[in-house]
Amino acid sequence: MRVLPVKQRTRIHAFQAGGILLATVFLLTQPVLVGQAHELLEMTGLGLVAICVAGRVWSSLYIGSRKNRVLVTSGPYSITRNPLYLFSTIGAVGIGLIFGSIAAALGLGLLAYGVFMVTATKEAEHLSAIFGSRYDAYARQTPLFWPNVFHYRDLPEVAFSPKALRRTFVDGLLFLAAFPAIEAIEHLQTDGTLPILMRVL
Repeated sequence: MRVLPVKQRTRIHAFQAGGILLATVFLLTQPVLVGQAHELLEMTGLGLVAICVAGRVWSSLYIGSRKNRVLVTSGPYSITRNPLYLFSTIGAVGIGLIFGSIAAALGLGLLAYGVFMVTATKEAEHLSAIFGSRYDAYARQTPLFWPNVFHYRDLPEVAFSPKALRRTFVDGLLFLAAFPAIEAIEHLQTDGTLPILMRVL
């Protein structure tokens, strides 16, 4: 039986729906934590988003535009089979912390993790069908999602796609854009332009 590739449109639609829900929640709620506690969460979140962007760029250097055409097993792909999904999940948690809410960070992290795990599992079936025993051997020693840093291995040189790297960098800017967007929402809530319907931890 031939395994068909994962439909990326489903994942994109899931994140679009999640983004709309997230924007609504951010517009109408305000974190309970204020002052130094809020600033600490915000800076921690910004750090996680920076890790997300750097990690996605790092991963793109190895996979480039070769996804589903070449089995990449070095660099970030030696410690997890899905580093792009891992770093994106870290970024989702970071956005919740930038908002200043532990609940938002957990919610976003679990949402991203759930969507990516479903996608990664289906992609694993597809890659196994393409690469056969080579992928199966790779899967036996490399975790699907959570990294095992002790398995790290690299190549002396890596050829990368400038186009794919640029696309990944632009995608990463969307994570960074969360910071000024959330700051703008906080300002509008403070001056009474936006109503606050509830407060969240």
